[in-house]
Amino acid sequence: MCGISGLFDTRGKQDYSRDLISRINDIQSHRGPDEAGVHLEPGLALGHRRLSIIDLATGQQPLFNEDGSICVVFNGEIYNFQQLVPELEALGHRFHTRSDTEVIVHAWESWGPACVDRFRGMFAFALWDRNKETLFLARDRMGVKPLHYALLDDGTFIFGSELKVVTAHPAFRRQIDPLAVEEYFTLGYVADPRCIYTTAKKLPPAHTLTIRRGESIPAPLPYWDVRFSLDNPITETDALAQLEQHLKESIQLRMIADVPLGAFLSGGVDSSTVVAMMAEISPHPVRTCAIGFKDPKFNESSFAAMVAERYRTAHHLDIVDSDDFDLIDHLAWLYDEPYADSSAIPTYRVCQLARQHVTVALSGDGGDESFGGYRRYRLHMMEERARSALPLALRRPLFGTLGRLYPKADWAPRPLRAKTTFQSLACDPVEAYLRTVSLLRSEQRDQLYTAEFKQQLAGYSTLDLFRQQANQAQTDDPLAIIQYLDYKTWLVGDINTKVDRASMAHSLEVREPLMDHVLVEWLATLPSSLKIKGQEGKWMLKKAMEPHLPNDVLYRPKMGFSVPLARWLRGPLAERARNAILGPRLAETGYFNAQTLRFMLEKHQSGQRDFSAPLWSLLMFDAFLSHSFA
Repeated sequence: MCGISGLFDTRGKQDYSRDLISRINDIQSHRGPDEAGVHLEPGLALGHRRLSIIDLATGQQPLFNEDGSICVVFNGEIYNFQQLVPELEALGHRFHTRSDTEVIVHAWESWGPACVDRFRGMFAFALWDRNKETLFLARDRMGVKPLHYALLDDGTFIFGSELKVVTAHPAFRRQIDPLAVEEYFTLGYVADPRCIYTTAKKLPPAHTLTIRRGESIPAPLPYWDVRFSLDNPITETDALAQLEQHLKESIQLRMIADVPLGAFLSGGVDSSTVVAMMAEISPHPVRTCAIGFKDPKFNESSFAAMVAERYRTAHHLDIVDSDDFDLIDHLAWLYDEPYADSSAIPTYRVCQLARQHVTVALSGDGGDESFGGYRRYRLHMMEERARSALPLALRRPLFGTLGRLYPKADWAPRPLRAKTTFQSLACDPVEAYLRTVSLLRSEQRDQLYTAEFKQQLAGYSTLDLFRQQANQAQTDDPLAIIQYLDYKTWLVGDINTKVDRASMAHSLEVREPLMDHVLVEWLATLPSSLKIKGQEGKWMLKKAMEPHLPNDVLYRPKMGFSVPLARWLRGPLAERARNAILGPRLAETGYFNAQTLRFMLEKHQSGQRDFSAPLWSLLMFDAFLSHSFA
């Protein structure tokens, strides 16, 4: 795994200094501590930080074709590179390394922009073709690897694996985008392609960007999308057998490495599945890494131990203090944007542990999205059955009124917390799903924002983003629509961002077999009834894994990778939260209603209400401001 960076003069051929490209490249040295490489020519500077994984001796970057006219900097892995090499050799190309990086330059020579269609993997790369005076950028289909960019006032196009590369340029203007703030306080992250700053963007997953010198920068072009056809006539028995074949093939592809390789093992279904399949493929014991918490309500290490014992893995367990909140300021630096998923803390710790034993780790990320594992999916499906019984014109006034009148009851047993359900039933499916995944729902954000900030939003809402994505889903299946929404928003903006930053902070490469696009495409052909059956989410994965994993692992309640936020904000973090949320930095933005901030803080710290999610998002926003505008 690596970090890439670059400067390209879109107007002419200004000379960029080696000192500048080296400095912005080295700001992400944690992504690639093994080597640093730069290439300069008139109007172009490319930088690369290398974490050596494959072809340790000759895989240095930037990497060139035979005559030096094509150059690439690349972050990620092309898992099928060994299959592509003989095909490219038959077309006349000669390889001088054993690295997957060299496949990219020769694939570009033979297939041009369509080369990305041939790659199976996780990648973000920038390729320079001198003869065509063209800079070509691409990002993998599922958005596993990040790529940020901006156009500076002097015509310089700057890009980097992390946003800190872009913001390190002295000409970059740090102007916060109000629409990004709205997305953050809705979702807990800034959704692609937006960045927290108005002048920067993220290249969306499954998109390419082709820039030619002397021409304006075009919009990125999509090259792939998941299509939920749901029309595969396969039997359940055959589907389960084929699923196991797909899993093994995807996992085996990701076990190619010239450095120590292992896996995360949380004790959940997804990571346990990956470890079980690895153990059946590997002739040696699989290295597994897990963390547990001292607080038993958050500790699932005993389930990880079951799997480790069954497959005799070389298991490493680290018990973390449940009050492990000292990372707040470091995370603000690491993520570059406000980021409110508190599971970033244990994810950082498990990556830290894994790096002590391996350089590459396989994860179970993506399983919930593809197999229908989230509890919110089942709740949404139940609500959908109720919504289908009445037209929206009747539901909106009826349940909208009930939602306003019914008291908020965080303290009550879940069946008595009907306010949220009534409010969801008053919505259309996309709006209802956004409410389900929101940190602060629309009415809460309306109370949080000042009138001046609402004017800056000019009517924009994160719901606009969700509607735009839902319109591209090409399906009316209730489960498929929300899976598609999660692929485009949550999986990219939250999960992949979290794992990339946490792993790269420790120079650890994480590979994601359950996000293999061939597997994702196949699953999208299967009916939703194979994913959620009755009240059992992830049904087909669990059924397929019954011969391989204990029932206690497969059919226990999902715990999640969480931390005790509510208690932290009433106890050891209470003073910091008060100082930040009622402090000058948030006030000076002009975004937030001071009365609402005080209300949420007082009600939460008194134990009357649970406002842990919005308070944590405010705390992390303050930490972002502290780091970015110091």
